[in-house]
Amino acid sequence: MGVVTGRAPQQDRSRATRLRILEAAVACLSEHGWSGSTVGVVCARAGVSRGAAQHHFRTREELFTAAIAHMAERWMLTVREGAKGLPGPGPDRTYAVVELLVTVHTSPLFRAALHLWVAASDEERLRPGVAALEARIGREAHRLAVEFLGADESVPGVRETVQATLDMARGLGLADLLSDDSARRAGIVRQWSRMLDAALRT
Repeated sequence: MGVVTGRAPQQDRSRATRLRILEAAVACLSEHGWSGSTVGVVCARAGVSRGAAQHHFRTREELFTAAIAHMAERWMLTVREGAKGLPGPGPDRTYAVVELLVTVHTSPLFRAALHLWVAASDEERLRPGVAALEARIGREAHRLAVEFLGADESVPGVRETVQATLDMARGLGLADLLSDDSARRAGIVRQWSRMLDAALRT
């Protein structure tokens, strides 16, 4: 029993260190992009040695692919938490769902993911892991959007309209990467939510 008791705190410390490294990787990606997010920079931000990082992640690609997976979990949690305050069915709910989706796509989490997706287009070793994660995130985001909107995808065109909403939110996140696009974005969210609500009620 003494061995098990002694092992548990060590495992807890190891998990805490791994989480700290992942959080630092996400923050570095968001602030510095792929080129500025070296393992050394991440280690310095996390307050761990390079050896500690290599114990958990053998390569830079492995570290940042794990960081995207970690971001995906946080992203889904953020969306679900935000959905708890949604109003009942109707135009106000449609607007609130669109605003929620746009908000998470203009967050530091999405900014970090975007930097890694761009890097994956040039980094062959990074591409397979990032592409698989992006597909998984896309599927889950679509499922949550359908759930929150109460959309009936058996109706022709509804699935494509929901996907267009997510594509629009992603595009607004991209536009926000270089400068604060909040003023223009607010008008787009209002107009798109009206169009979406009309499409869902047809």
